[in-house]
Amino acid sequence: MSLLEKTKVGNLELNNRIIRSALWMCMADKEGRLTPQLYKVYEELLQGGIGLILTGYAMVDQYDRPNPGMMGIYDDSFIEEHRKLVDIAHANHTPIVLQIAMGGVQSFHPDLDSHRQWGPSSFTNKVTGKTAREMSKEDISKMIGLFTEAAKRAKKSGYDGVELHGAHGYLLSQFLTPACNQRTDEYGGSLENRARVFIELIQSIKSELGAEFPVFVKMNHDDYMDKGEGLVVEDAIQVAKLLEGSGVDMIEISGVNETSGKGIGPARTKINKPELQSYYLEPTKQIADAVDIPVILMGGNRDFKRLEDIATNTKIKFFSIARPLLAEPDLINKWKKNPEYKPLCVSCNGCYREGEVGCVLRERACNRSIDNK
Repeated sequence: MSLLEKTKVGNLELNNRIIRSALWMCMADKEGRLTPQLYKVYEELLQGGIGLILTGYAMVDQYDRPNPGMMGIYDDSFIEEHRKLVDIAHANHTPIVLQIAMGGVQSFHPDLDSHRQWGPSSFTNKVTGKTAREMSKEDISKMIGLFTEAAKRAKKSGYDGVELHGAHGYLLSQFLTPACNQRTDEYGGSLENRARVFIELIQSIKSELGAEFPVFVKMNHDDYMDKGEGLVVEDAIQVAKLLEGSGVDMIEISGVNETSGKGIGPARTKINKPELQSYYLEPTKQIADAVDIPVILMGGNRDFKRLEDIATNTKIKFFSIARPLLAEPDLINKWKKNPEYKPLCVSCNGCYREGEVGCVLRERACNRSIDNK
């Protein structure tokens, strides 16, 4: 199997099987408005040969901002500026899917409205230090409405689908995590109950926008929390089956619930040996084997030939990358020319600096080039 062949997910046509995974770009303004800098980054990326773009997450509610510099999609005034981004993607013959998210108590934004300091139950986020206010059923209904309205705006903007951020300790993923969800009603207790929010949300979006409108979910395979506190891979397999039954089109598998405060992040460093690459491979294989919908392998994907081998010998057919594309937006085109090409990215996680995201190594290379002229 060639990773570079055209393919489909439902009716959505992809240029190839390599996907740009969502990345917080920290380049929107304080209201979430898209900036010239952000358009430029995406335009460069879209010229690099990627099969599908998953955007950095966009906030669906002006009072819930997991991080500053996020894009907004929380009212209709954003539609035109998102349409401009979609037009850039489609002019480069590349589909683009908008990731949407709520943080609840998993929010680092200093202006978080206390009324949106939501959680499935009252618990203290060990990273932010904030204590969640347990959501009422009316709050849950409002949350589903906020996501659904954002998805409607995404479709009006021309996006080819939406991805629900259900990983990393953000609000949706908190419902799956026992330490965050101690509810005793239909949204707590059993795994089926804890996944109910996802099912109702997916059904809401499909009902409003049509069954053919693509909806993806990013979810954890493991929360990496103490025993009994977090989701583990056996749970994730069952959640994936429930998502498949709800009509979701594709699942991207990540890991880590950051509310635990263990200091473990989803993006690992020092991926300097082949065996350290594609670090979510084994659990993603288990989930892919359990469902018939496409499953995306993310996390440390660096070697093209290795990814082709995985695609040939497992049910995993799609692969997402993010940090290497900060270093080399044209990485996919380089792989097209030379499948043996080794990416510049060394997984240093030096991507984030004050007010922006970028690659230190790329900037040094550019500076050397300028100095040598």
